[in-house]
Amino acid sequence: MAEVVKLKTAKKRLARAKNAAQGTENAARFGRTKAEKLREAAEAARARAALDAHRREP
Repeated sequence: MAEVVKLKTAKKRLARAKNAAQGTENAARFGRTKAEKLREAAEAARARAALDAHRREP
């Protein structure tokens, strides 16, 4: 005999799996830790300061 499956439950389970896969994909594409963001901002500030230090005034 076949197993009885509630259609509503099966749809919810499929939607959860789809959302989890989408979330994992987004985390891999856009996800950065707070430390990585801060490090990148500090490097940009340091580079901007070095560039401004070498600027000649008219």
